[in-house]
Amino acid sequence: MGNVEPILHPLGHGITIIDLMELGVQGRTGCYVVNAEKIAIVETGSSYGAPHILSGLKRLGIRPEQVEYIIVTHIHLDHSGGVGYILPHFPNATVVVHPRGAKHLIDPSRLISGARAVYGDALEQAFGQILPVPEDRVLIRDEGDTLDLGGGRILTFYDTPGHARHHFSIYDPVSEGIFTGDTVGIRYVKQFTGYDFEPIYPSTSPSEFDRAATFESLAKLETLNPKRIYHSHFGMTEPASIAFKRTRETVAAIDDLARANYVPGMEWTQLAEILKDYIREDIEKQGYRVDNFEGFALDLMLNSKGLLCVLE
Repeated sequence: MGNVEPILHPLGHGITIIDLMELGVQGRTGCYVVNAEKIAIVETGSSYGAPHILSGLKRLGIRPEQVEYIIVTHIHLDHSGGVGYILPHFPNATVVVHPRGAKHLIDPSRLISGARAVYGDALEQAFGQILPVPEDRVLIRDEGDTLDLGGGRILTFYDTPGHARHHFSIYDPVSEGIFTGDTVGIRYVKQFTGYDFEPIYPSTSPSEFDRAATFESLAKLETLNPKRIYHSHFGMTEPASIAFKRTRETVAAIDDLARANYVPGMEWTQLAEILKDYIREDIEKQGYRVDNFEGFALDLMLNSKGLLCVLE
């Protein structure tokens, strides 16, 4: 493992994103490396991401035994599914997780069955092996807790539900940036979509989307006055205010659409068509045109299913 050609994007302030090549494509999911006195990585993706992380660290001149923290923003499999798989490569690393997520890393059986309800037989094909994390290597960080990476770089954790109840976001004082997982939207980058612009839309995937909680989390993070947002999907938004504004507007819009059009027994595919029309119009308002919606296909499914989950 680790003999792939890694794709790295240096973002300044000792932060680099390694492309995890989720679904075999660039620009979908990333692992952030924080190159401080104590090295931390944020997100592992699925087990398929492991070779990309190991090759990327090697390219950065970082040995696996130097990594002290593996942080996962939440326990959805595209963020943390591979943590148990890759952990044996990092003998000195502690896995840092939200209080609600810890037990599911230690025993992923419920996580797997929940994901199977969404992905069916395609689960292993999508995420590979999902292995438990030893309990003695798990560190829980709650609201306001910190992690000292040395040299004055102290990360602070904030409970940010809305996308999921087991989600935290991490403020880094050196970059004045926040690793927001899926809380402050998905950035659809050019290398993923093929478009020549990079829109931001929310992730309302099953089964814990909560509009009110999302807005509360956005307000909480805004009070930190960050300069940049580090999205797990994908890359950096600067200034951060763009991501906050877009997420607030688009969460309201798609939630309103779902409520206005909902009928009991509605298929997710029906809602996905309505959301697709909204995205098309929204993009046209920004002065662009999209004919190919492949870049949105997976999220149209997940977002529709998540919105229906709430309404049902």
